[in-house]
Amino acid sequence: MLCAVAVSAQNPKPKATNQHVVFFDDFSGPKLDRSKWNVIVTGFHVNNEQQAYVDSSATIYISHKAEAAGANNGVLVIEPKYSLGFVTKDGKKFDFLSGRLDTRKKVEFQYGTAAARMKLPEGAGFWPAFWAMGDGRWPDIGEIDIMENVGEPDWTGVALHGPGYSGETPLVNKGFLKRGNDITKWHVYSVDWTKDSLIFKVDDVIVYRATRPMVEHYGRWSYDNPKYLIVNLALGGAYPFKTNGVKNPYNGIPETTVQKIKEGKGKVLVDWVKITKRL
Repeated sequence: MLCAVAVSAQNPKPKATNQHVVFFDDFSGPKLDRSKWNVIVTGFHVNNEQQAYVDSSATIYISHKAEAAGANNGVLVIEPKYSLGFVTKDGKKFDFLSGRLDTRKKVEFQYGTAAARMKLPEGAGFWPAFWAMGDGRWPDIGEIDIMENVGEPDWTGVALHGPGYSGETPLVNKGFLKRGNDITKWHVYSVDWTKDSLIFKVDDVIVYRATRPMVEHYGRWSYDNPKYLIVNLALGGAYPFKTNGVKNPYNGIPETTVQKIKEGKGKVLVDWVKITKRL
């Protein structure tokens, strides 16, 4: 059952707790730290998404300029680009470029809290996400969607995918944001992961709790193996289309969003990403 939760956020900052930091990146350097992050290049195609992921400083970069206002140091920027007829290495054509990063084989964790402080773009068809996934066959290895959004400003979603509950998963919820404090403002998206539960939060407000019995009602508990983090910005495809019903000019992407991308107004900003465990 979907149960909307309202989030009333202040200006959150990392709190001093009995947590041990096992991974932290606040993007304070001049460029992306490749010892922590992989940049993914499209060689696979899912969800009828309309972008090609590329390894380019045009789509993934660190900024210390005006867009970093409100961040603790620099920001990671994922900026989509319009690129008519771009051809991927496997011969597929796309009109949009974007960015996807992950920590696979570099930073993986089992249990603890994963959190990111982010600003998202408003506009139908933007599909940013912050998530964690196991290494192996999907959905058997389990997927934890800590934050995803399809460009609607007043909510973000969370979800779990695993064997018996993938795709149109029943383990899903939305957290609603108040007017004036929507997705285009800074928010901390997090999940507290234990051997028996996953608790999703926005700005420390719980928006969804999934327990082992809840998950095992639908299928196997797939959250007792290491996961790596992913941050990406997809464009269009199944989830945005299901929400907005737009067919033209692109699946899930109206012309207004195409124009935003052309004008450089579709950026995802990440202040920091952190993984902690209890001492």
